[in-house]
Amino acid sequence: MKKNIALVTGGFSGEAVISYKSAVTIDNNLDRNYFNVYKIDINSQGWFYELIDGRKIEIDKNDFSLQIDNQKIKFDAVFIGMHGTPGEDGKLQGYFDTLKIPYTGCDAATSAITFNKRYAVAVAGMAGIDVAKSVLLIKNSFGSLEEIISTLKFPVFIKPNNGGSSIGMSKVDKPADELAPAIEKAFKEDDQVLVEEMIKGREFTVGVFKSKGNIIVLPLTEVKADADKAFFDFEAKYQGKSTETTPAVVDEVMADKIRDAAKKIYTVFNCKGVVRIDFIYNELKGRPYMLEVNTIPGQSEASIVPQQVKVMGWSLSEFYTKLINECLET
Repeated sequence: MKKNIALVTGGFSGEAVISYKSAVTIDNNLDRNYFNVYKIDINSQGWFYELIDGRKIEIDKNDFSLQIDNQKIKFDAVFIGMHGTPGEDGKLQGYFDTLKIPYTGCDAATSAITFNKRYAVAVAGMAGIDVAKSVLLIKNSFGSLEEIISTLKFPVFIKPNNGGSSIGMSKVDKPADELAPAIEKAFKEDDQVLVEEMIKGREFTVGVFKSKGNIIVLPLTEVKADADKAFFDFEAKYQGKSTETTPAVVDEVMADKIRDAAKKIYTVFNCKGVVRIDFIYNELKGRPYMLEVNTIPGQSEASIVPQQVKVMGWSLSEFYTKLINECLET
């Protein structure tokens, strides 16, 4: 018997536009031989399922069900395809936990911790994972710019502490001229801002997931922003201003260190489903540094995880089936 799957997309942040792109890919590749798929759009107007005839049916939030004509539809599992709040920060996960509805991806605690970049690097650092030195700024209550300048080595990256897709992020080389505007830009996106030392090296990103209890690391991708980009920002990620090489051209010693670090991070954070972990590999020290953990990685056709899945030799349909089966079995 087919399982009823709710594909949740949208969200309340600027990342909703990316969520909708991810949802198209997921929807096109969920195997209809096994699943009845209902795409649920959660936005500031409400939680809706749109019928082919254009009617919008609102979700009953009491039990996350749909009433279509005289039929009540309940869901066996939820495929979360939403970036940003409330789908990536633990809020939806907590809601589904209370209803005992399985979902793809990390649980509420892991999602909340990894969504907060400062918490994530603190947890990783305590577990012996290499991370960059950083300072957290709280809006209207942080010290002087001089204190930041004396604490960290420049260049640094300034980014909203909660959020993704590099929205509101800046690279600062000259603190006297660039630090204050960069902090102001980041505070427009979040009330907490992370100032983080830049680690020199090669940037890699890798998908990691669990299937039948085994942690599987997808092929590595090396990311290089175009020459006119200072770093891997929103334009580089989503508007073709970067070069992504999958599989990465890298020697096996370096690759093994990154894969080992990825498995350790997945375990330390108690991850579930597929996550994407970003690294800088410092060749001078011979070590990978964790940048961040993305618990709902992009799934558009151009996104990195779908690229890695295809290089692995799997179809996205096979991959998404594995993710749903894993959440149903755990």
